[in-house]
Amino acid sequence: MRKMLAVLVFAIVAVCLCVWLALQPRANAAQEPQTIEMTAKKYDFNPSPVHVKAGATFVLKITATDRPHGFRIDPVPDGAAKDSAPGLVLTSPAPNDCYRLEKGQQVSIEIQAKTAGTYTFKCCVHCGLGHGGMKGQIIVDPS
Repeated sequence: MRKMLAVLVFAIVAVCLCVWLALQPRANAAQEPQTIEMTAKKYDFNPSPVHVKAGATFVLKITATDRPHGFRIDPVPDGAAKDSAPGLVLTSPAPNDCYRLEKGQQVSIEIQAKTAGTYTFKCCVHCGLGHGGMKGQIIVDPS
């Protein structure tokens, strides 16, 4: 009887341990950057605004759907002095700070959000009469 009770207690502890381990967040999953799918089309970025948390790393995957467009973002928050430390760090900077978005091709841009604030991005490839209004925002919320 004692032996049977010991086996039963051992089985219950083993099941509880397995359940607990299954519910724990994985270290590798926490390190994977968030992916945000975005489209660029005639005078519009979608979605916009995009919200992320300060301290997060994320990947914008942008596809131009109608013609070539571009993506340019200032790494300091709106309203900050231009010589301020960057609040966004782009891991692979583009030539002339303009990522060219060819129609139908996806461009991935990895960004580290270091400082809370609003960051405005815009199209940097002339795309027609409404080109100047083709803008969007990344809002970095405090963590």
